[in-house]
Amino acid sequence: MQTYLLIAAALLYAVCAILPTARGTLISAVTAIAWLLHGAALWLDMMAPGSVRIGFALMISAALWISVAAYWIENRNFALDGLRRLVMPCAAAAALLPAVFPGSVLQLEGRAPAFGWHISVAILAYSTLTIAAFHAVLMALQETRLHARNPQAGWLATALDQLPALLTMEKLLFRLIWIGFVLLSLTVLSGIVFSEQVFGTVLKWDHKSVFTLLSWFLFAALLAGRRWRGWRGKTALRFTLAGFATLVLAYVGSRFVLEVVLHRGLA
Repeated sequence: MQTYLLIAAALLYAVCAILPTARGTLISAVTAIAWLLHGAALWLDMMAPGSVRIGFALMISAALWISVAAYWIENRNFALDGLRRLVMPCAAAAALLPAVFPGSVLQLEGRAPAFGWHISVAILAYSTLTIAAFHAVLMALQETRLHARNPQAGWLATALDQLPALLTMEKLLFRLIWIGFVLLSLTVLSGIVFSEQVFGTVLKWDHKSVFTLLSWFLFAALLAGRRWRGWRGKTALRFTLAGFATLVLAYVGSRFVLEVVLHRGLA
């Protein structure tokens, strides 16, 4: 069932990517249907009585699911048609990933009832900050194109030209970072609570904890620098990508190595 829903969502995302800009109402409707199918498939795939399925493919798929929602909502306030042509193909590919790499099942029996919520908040945090990193890359490409002496035409160039002004993109970036930072803070706090319950220590110092805390500090420094030093432009982009990179090393990257390279389950 989940596989069919993922395939249907991927096909609809692909349709959204190629529809002409003038068909705004149809684009909005197809996006909403694809997003609902994608969300239903993720829920059915991840959640089961007494267990939860996790893996790098599910994380990436969830990130693009939230990215589509962010596009759909923000498109009502800003002209983001260029973003649609970039997000939808990525969402179509990400929707199919869990069918190829199903991940591992984590049993929740014997754990605190709120442990499932900890996992959910962590996934939302990773997903939101993934979108922020994707957004930062688009801004870097957009700025490079603006300063190019002989800008070339092409599919990507056309999509970049249709993005909002850099100042508007920057406002959207920091909105995403604030949301992701709050969710990441909740993830760290709830992780400390569960670490004490499961391992008898306030914090288990493994690679996940170290890289997650490093990512939290990087995003905290970025938001503080933005607030009191007015950081923007390349400084903001560097901190965003550095924070995202450490977050990838904390979980998604390690899960990819375990599941795809080493063919191992939960560690």
